[in-house]
Amino acid sequence: MKAYMKNIFEKVYGDSEGVRVFFAPGRVNLIGEHTDYNGGHVFPCALTLGTYAAIRKRNDNLIHLYSENIPNCLVVERECGDYKIYNKSGAWSNYPYGIFWSLKEKGIDVKNGYDIVYYGDIPAGAGLSSSASIEVLTVYMLSVMEGFEMSLTDMAILGQYSENNYNKMNCGIMDQFTSAMGKDGHAVFLDTVTLEYEYAPLELKDKKIIIINSNVKHSLGSSKYNERRSESEAALAALQTELDIESLGDLTEEEFDNNQMLIKDDIQRKRAKHAVYENQRTIKAYNALKENDIDTFGKFMVDSHISLRDDYEVSCEELDVIVEEGLKCEGVIGIRMTGGGFGGSCVSIVETDKEEAVKKAIGDNYKKRTGREASFCSVLAGKGPYEL
Repeated sequence: MKAYMKNIFEKVYGDSEGVRVFFAPGRVNLIGEHTDYNGGHVFPCALTLGTYAAIRKRNDNLIHLYSENIPNCLVVERECGDYKIYNKSGAWSNYPYGIFWSLKEKGIDVKNGYDIVYYGDIPAGAGLSSSASIEVLTVYMLSVMEGFEMSLTDMAILGQYSENNYNKMNCGIMDQFTSAMGKDGHAVFLDTVTLEYEYAPLELKDKKIIIINSNVKHSLGSSKYNERRSESEAALAALQTELDIESLGDLTEEEFDNNQMLIKDDIQRKRAKHAVYENQRTIKAYNALKENDIDTFGKFMVDSHISLRDDYEVSCEELDVIVEEGLKCEGVIGIRMTGGGFGGSCVSIVETDKEEAVKKAIGDNYKKRTGREASFCSVLAGKGPYEL
């Protein structure tokens, strides 16, 4: 991959002398969806798929960006410090430029120019967090190139700050944290309030993690994501009129059930129910995995999807079809939508010897019911950012 990135760099900028190549992973969340901004727990793993970048310093103050993933991409150019305006026409470039802007906001002013090429092997629109991968990759390689010190946790926080404030996507910390803190062969059990975390070995033995990409991404995703966050915050405010809590993640299922009528709005009550129950599901699922009880872990995955579909309403027809067809298949231990929703992918745990039959059954029936092609990939838990 290092040679491949240098070849792209040479194609774009003329030569590859002095080029350095870096990588940061995408992520898949096994369980714990829309809990990160609700004060709950998440349980993702970084992937061996992600984003690569080839970078070289310039002798001026121009920052040139190019993406090999964008058809007919042109090099985007800005001067150092010129990051204030979100560029609608060059949407992908707002993720790396957002990091330059965020560093400046935090007192690290990058004044040297760079030529950079990006390439990601994460399927586009799959919900595997390519944006967080780009953000973590950019701050990590700039820390190396510029020589400033920043912990991996702080890199994750900066990536979230950039996405919230520059790209106006009101996401939680999970995606960036997982990309920064991933560990080979492990998932990350993260308390999103304290950022305390534990690594859990993914010892699936005769089972595999399979990603099923619906190959659809509905345009309402980002606006509805922010809407769900607002609804959850309103529900929390209603509960706080009587309860001394900081977040929905502070509640057990029983505490929520006993106090849910404080939330007068039916929609907000459903959103809060998901946040509370999903957080508790994630804790229970993590404990089940520690005890090597994969079947119970799988049942929690399915319960998670039902809650995301019915209470949080972030699923869609295509994701529901994949889950329905997967549950008909022998060898599927658990399956659920993963990521923000409104399209993207499902994650499943499948018995290895049933993998091909499961793929064929889901793929055939998905095509019959939706007219669309699903795509599949087996994934491994990978590590955080590094230089090749």
